[in-house]
Amino acid sequence: MGEVVNAIVAVAVIVFIFRWATSGSSSSSSDGRSATAALGFRPKNVTQEMVDQIHVMFPDIPPDNIRFDLLRTGSVELTSNKILERGFLDAPPPAYFTLYPRTEASAGPRQPNTTSATSTAHQPSLIARYNLHNMVADSSSTETEAGGKAKWEDTAEKREASLRERKAQMILAARQRMLTQQQGSLSASGSGSS
Repeated sequence: MGEVVNAIVAVAVIVFIFRWATSGSSSSSSDGRSATAALGFRPKNVTQEMVDQIHVMFPDIPPDNIRFDLLRTGSVELTSNKILERGFLDAPPPAYFTLYPRTEASAGPRQPNTTSATSTAHQPSLIARYNLHNMVADSSSTETEAGGKAKWEDTAEKREASLRERKAQMILAARQRMLTQQQGSLSASGSGSS
């Protein structure tokens, strides 16, 4: 009788250990298995930088299409080559959106890249970059004209100075147009609200 009880206890312990071991491993790998089953392939690791890198090169391709192809290939080069060869990327299946829900930026209208938006926020303005503060005061009283035909200078230094002057004129003219546009839109909104 003692041997039967020992055998039953041993079987119960073995079943308990087996269930415990398999339940732990299945929960850790269930994400990988469900992604593989839903997508039809084993997804590669994809970072947001990889998606952004391709989206900067091909802004007309939706980010979800880029991520889906990167999950398949795992390579920025292969995905870029596919876009160059075909001109488009396949849209992801509906199962993709259950695993990778759309974000506000990819679901709505195109938003500027956040990394480039933050980097441009810290960059100085063109007036500061080209040190045109003294010319801004002069241009506010007179209308600046950008462009025109430049004459070919004899030396490289003169050509460089001429180019700098033309850049300054173009920047100031663009600034003047922007200020005029802003004043026009303010006056239009002011007259519309009264």
